[in-house]
Amino acid sequence: MGLFSGIGPQTTTSQEASDSNNSNNELSVIHDGKLAYVHQTAGNGGSGYQEAVGAPVETHSPLGYHVNWLTVIFLNVNHMVGTGIFSTPATILRLTGSVGLALIYWFIGFVLAAAGIGVFLEFISFFPNRSGSEVVWLEQRPKHFFPIAYAVHSVLLSFSSSNAIVLSNYLWRIVGRAPDQWELKGVAIAAYTFAVICVVAHNRCSLWAINGIGALKLLLLVFISISGLVILGGHAPRVANPGINFRHGNGMSGTTSSGYNLSQAMVNISFAFSGWQSAFSMANEIKSPLTTLKKNATASLLIVFILYFLCNIAYFATVPKDVFIKSSELAAALFFRTAFGSTAESALNFCVLLCSFGNLLAVLISQSRQIREIARQGVLPCTEFWVSTRPFGTPLGPYLLKWVVTIIMIVAPPAGDAFQFVISLKSYPDAMFHVALVAGLVVLRRRRDRSGTPRSDFRAWWAVIILCLLSQVYLLVMPWFPPAGGIYAGTVSFFYATYMIVGIVVLGICGAYYYIWMKVLPRWGNYAIRSQVINVGDNGANTHRLLRVPNAEVADWDASHDELGRALR
Repeated sequence: MGLFSGIGPQTTTSQEASDSNNSNNELSVIHDGKLAYVHQTAGNGGSGYQEAVGAPVETHSPLGYHVNWLTVIFLNVNHMVGTGIFSTPATILRLTGSVGLALIYWFIGFVLAAAGIGVFLEFISFFPNRSGSEVVWLEQRPKHFFPIAYAVHSVLLSFSSSNAIVLSNYLWRIVGRAPDQWELKGVAIAAYTFAVICVVAHNRCSLWAINGIGALKLLLLVFISISGLVILGGHAPRVANPGINFRHGNGMSGTTSSGYNLSQAMVNISFAFSGWQSAFSMANEIKSPLTTLKKNATASLLIVFILYFLCNIAYFATVPKDVFIKSSELAAALFFRTAFGSTAESALNFCVLLCSFGNLLAVLISQSRQIREIARQGVLPCTEFWVSTRPFGTPLGPYLLKWVVTIIMIVAPPAGDAFQFVISLKSYPDAMFHVALVAGLVVLRRRRDRSGTPRSDFRAWWAVIILCLLSQVYLLVMPWFPPAGGIYAGTVSFFYATYMIVGIVVLGICGAYYYIWMKVLPRWGNYAIRSQVINVGDNGANTHRLLRVPNAEVADWDASHDELGRALR
């Protein structure tokens, strides 16, 4: 993709014969200085040019083509609809101070997520035959830098412990007993282990489970939405003052002027919509990925936004604002108790548990593809282990990594500061990567135009790109403003910006490692790093392996291999 390297002069297109099996296939290459764009086609119908330094395209997906339009919708729905809609509305109301501004924030969250979809769709138009989304789009310039940084971020911080613990909490609520710390963690470990077994055992069945749970989630949100409209119409005798929060003068009363509160409200809104990008990680498993994602990823976001907004209307129509703000319970729990009585809370507990489990499955499936693509770039040890889909036709290595890291994060950190710190540490680099991603799209457009590479089938509006970039910059800058109570009044008891500083330091260490590995050691050792394409099994899986080629042999290596690193006939 060449996001951050220098631009060289344009040269002409060349044709070279090679493939991974040493057969006579024409390889179409467009050279632009030191950059080489290689045309590749995959079995999902996706075709296009990508920079040769990136991992090779798998012409036949070893994970199959089971992600249809319905699965695209429910992958995103399951990722978005976790526990956020049941708890976040109360947090947003406390931070914004008024019902009116809280509803405006939900609309802003939808607009920003839609802008993100626009940017992601343009990247898919450039790379329709590569799964992994951000991993693929950030992988290539500086050569191997972002794979290293993203590998550290995604691999070491690849855990879903918070959702597993939430699931455990609600299972104990259904039982009707308050667990001790290790009972809570034990059930969380069992639940997450069960989720991993589900996705490891059978790829297609796990996607069916995603569809079924996603449908039940939508039915729950539709039930809450319709109930809220009935209550707002005055047809619920249990609710004393339906719609009191929407009466004249109440909508915007109490609106906050605190910059810190407003920034934290935006962070929470972004969290509530997080997951709209889930299906983009599986592009090579989707037939006609650009068309399918354009229609159905957009539809999933629109469906979730409408139901989110109606659920907020239902909460505010049922529960008075002062009760809503002061309560430490889930917003949905207050709604169910007020509208239907305390016995209805048991049904809510089961629904939240189901939402948490669906979220675990969706995150596992999406992130496993990202970890696998990181490995296919050649930057992880034991490359074949991470790339192989044996014995069940699923990415076993990434799933096992997710399981190990999540179990450690469930068991090791004590409740409170340490756990919250690790969660925050994971979120801040996300914003940094997304700033680089959006800025890189602009550079990518220029380079593709200069090199004569065919124009992509989708282009996001400039307004969408600018809006997406500004929103990520906002999430980078605003957390630095101290909370109203001082520098020790943040979400942890120590210095509020510690997680941001540590996140920047970690990326700095990745940069130093990259420079030593790619620049210093080759210079000292008189060798060059070259990528070699290797096949993993016989089901279409392939990967890059990074080799040290002595400088005296580099010319022979380059002459006997094509731009992708495949041996010429």
